[in-house]
Amino acid sequence: MLGLAASHLQNLRRRDFLAGDALIDGHWVASAQRDVVVDPATGEEIADVARCSPSDMSLAIAAADQSFAAWRRLLPARRGAILRSWASLMLDHSEELAVLVTSEQGKPLQEARQEIAYGAGFLDWFAAEGERAYGETIPSHKLGSLLQVRMQPIGVTAAITPWNFPVAMITRKAGAALAAGCPIIVKPAPEAPLSALAVARLAQEAGVPRGVFQVLVGHPIELSTPLLRDTRIRALSFTGSTEVGRLLLEGAADTIKKISLELGGHAPFIIFDDADLEKAVKGAMAAKFATSGQDCLAANRIYVQAGMYRAFVEAFVPAMAQLKVGHGLETATDVGPMTKLSVANKCRAQIDDALKKGARIVCTHQGSSLGPNFVAPTLLSDVTEDMLIAREETFGPVAAVLSFESEEEVIARANANEMGLAGYIYTDNLRRALRLSEQIECGMLGINTASFTGPPIPFGGWKQSGLGREGSRHGLAEYMELKYVCFGDLVA
Repeated sequence: MLGLAASHLQNLRRRDFLAGDALIDGHWVASAQRDVVVDPATGEEIADVARCSPSDMSLAIAAADQSFAAWRRLLPARRGAILRSWASLMLDHSEELAVLVTSEQGKPLQEARQEIAYGAGFLDWFAAEGERAYGETIPSHKLGSLLQVRMQPIGVTAAITPWNFPVAMITRKAGAALAAGCPIIVKPAPEAPLSALAVARLAQEAGVPRGVFQVLVGHPIELSTPLLRDTRIRALSFTGSTEVGRLLLEGAADTIKKISLELGGHAPFIIFDDADLEKAVKGAMAAKFATSGQDCLAANRIYVQAGMYRAFVEAFVPAMAQLKVGHGLETATDVGPMTKLSVANKCRAQIDDALKKGARIVCTHQGSSLGPNFVAPTLLSDVTEDMLIAREETFGPVAAVLSFESEEEVIARANANEMGLAGYIYTDNLRRALRLSEQIECGMLGINTASFTGPPIPFGGWKQSGLGREGSRHGLAEYMELKYVCFGDLVA
């Protein structure tokens, strides 16, 4: 009998979305070696995909290099029209893409639908932004000279994308690269390749020329090595762990590639006594449990001022108790499985460590018996800075609540970590909000809101949370080079 994911996939209108072949130089390439894709909720095998080799990657690099000249010559408006067509096709097939995402990644189907819309939004945004890659004219310091700065495409690019947002992280990178005039090669996470390959089929149908957008699935080290060593790859973008980011940064140094890294987070979520309790609880729920907690923006350390601490915990418990844990394809599921067993095990290890060091489990409920990849949503109180959960990123539905007394104290504690991706502050004191927005060390900060991402904003972090930005005009610049030109002898 087919499992839930397999039965949903069997009913897809687009059966070719399950073919599992790689897109190389405009052709769908099969392979004798195949990698199995599993439903993380059940462990059931749901598909298999071509396992590409280093030689396949070399072919892709050559095809991208060959396609670069023609793609960069297209008018930005024409490139934008292709990106808009691609976005439209994604929305036309949003339900099928969402089923693929949930089946291979595990997130609730409603969140998968939101990811498809979010991902298509980046294509629409960069379709327009590519027409605004403005240069500048510099007032000359030399008599008879005209000084210009131009923005030009950097060349062949590559993207290594994660499993937690298997569609949106592709379009956020590819939309910028293609709008800038650069071909891009995508290596998606082996845990969630089906949605990436399906999106590639839609890119081809939208009119993206051969060699301009390619997708290869395979062993991470085997496929990333050619990307790092080949001098034709001029820029590399990676979203994933800080540990892997360090290795890629080191590998890119030999060929001095431009590299952008969106790495781990350990977001402080700071609630002051004067905050609106109901809004703070709602925000913390959203920031903690979206994507079943498998989100680099997740609230990892929930700091609550002493006067609000007890009331917050008491209000957070019933909110958590309403979460439904289950298969992502089941109706009304709020929290699905962890995509990888190692992620679930890390959550359990952090809970065990916290309990040994004095933390208390205030709330935990259904879900722990559903399978090894499931982690029951858990609320830990009396958490202290010496616990693993206060020092390491928690990629799952485990909420750690810590008490603080003063503004100065919480700023120091929030900043005492090498991660600096995002942060959240809840207060009704405008002066305090402005002070903390200057002092919290992170790339993105939400004040009285847990929702702040989207195509127009520069997504990225400080410190060991990464380099560069994605989205916004700054994201386009990651795939472009500045060229200064001096026209001399203009005086007759």
